[in-house]
Amino acid sequence: MPHALSLALLALATLGTFALGVQLFFVLRHRWTSTRLQAPVSGGEPVGISILKPLCGVDDDLEANLARFATLGYPEYEVVLGVKDMRDPAYAVAREAVARWPHVMRLELQHGEPGLNPKVNQLITLAAAARHDILVISDSNTRVGPDYLEEIARTFEDPTVGVISHPVSGIGEQTLGSLMDNLYQCTSAGAGQIAAKQAADQDIVVGKSMAMRREDVEALGGFYSVRNVLAEDYVIGRWMTGRLGKRAVVARAPVYNVSREKSVLAFFKRYVRWSIIHHTCIPTPVYLAQSLLNPLPWALLGALLSPSALSFGGVGAVAVAKLLHDVTVFNALRPGQTASWLTVPAVLLKDVLLFAAWTNGLFARSVDWRGNKLRVLAGSRLVPPAPAVSGGLSATHPKPAGELLAG
Repeated sequence: MPHALSLALLALATLGTFALGVQLFFVLRHRWTSTRLQAPVSGGEPVGISILKPLCGVDDDLEANLARFATLGYPEYEVVLGVKDMRDPAYAVAREAVARWPHVMRLELQHGEPGLNPKVNQLITLAAAARHDILVISDSNTRVGPDYLEEIARTFEDPTVGVISHPVSGIGEQTLGSLMDNLYQCTSAGAGQIAAKQAADQDIVVGKSMAMRREDVEALGGFYSVRNVLAEDYVIGRWMTGRLGKRAVVARAPVYNVSREKSVLAFFKRYVRWSIIHHTCIPTPVYLAQSLLNPLPWALLGALLSPSALSFGGVGAVAVAKLLHDVTVFNALRPGQTASWLTVPAVLLKDVLLFAAWTNGLFARSVDWRGNKLRVLAGSRLVPPAPAVSGGLSATHPKPAGELLAG
């Protein structure tokens, strides 16, 4: 029995390694075509674009990230910065940015707290304050290329497009935790977006950078409709294609997640939370199948069940293939940067920690996010933790909790 299970696990790891090869092919093809295709030139007036940028705390290089968005060179755009209140450390940074670039930057304080998702609470305020009809959601820890807004504007010249999302890359690492974070952004998030779209026409919309028309957002009920959803980007993407019948587009150019000084523990906690969110958005069989894209832990478990030179040789082959995949994608999605030798041990440690986070995601349904402990239901819907009831009675769900699930 152990021998048969060992063979099964090694076979699954081999299948996962093949899938990574397919993913690598599509990533390289995407990057090759992106650098060679000439963008069509529009003869019309430039469409106005509002970049909505919720802030929470001072991210790595926040000042430099904001500076990049203040100098994009697009003729008609604004950056609307948001903070929950003036106690947020990001408030002072945002005020300095507005003072430095008043022609581009504006600052809005959040109005009320309509839902359980802190980011969406800010987006509700920012969208109401935005002046233009193209709304771009952009995380505070991102940087973009000089043609970022031009590509968005050109894409929305097609009326069938409902949302454009950018492949995620990662730059700036100075610690092991940030190196693993940026590796994940490139080799799992960004590569997954590209390959899913090109290989299976599956849309993975990521809120690190996504753009939509205001009229489409309003047709879906506005950001208020996802106030109690943790994976609001995924849900909006599904609604855009399913309810409105519009297309989701993966941009040619990536956006760059800036991670510099994250600890290994912070990296692990982030992806423990992310695995829970991910599992609540997709069926369990799909969640199980996606673990094959991290084949090394499965191969190692197979070899440990039935140790032999052949089985450990298989582990070595899977490890080499995974390293080649990650290093190649890492370089492909970070033009002008080359992975260092530290990338090799970082890939191996990353995969072990991600496997542990994935395992936790099979069972856990509570997350700690921005100081709030929340339960996550199917579709990543959020509810407060059930209150403890004295006297040994079971907790009941008060009526407001039902209202929180509405919309």
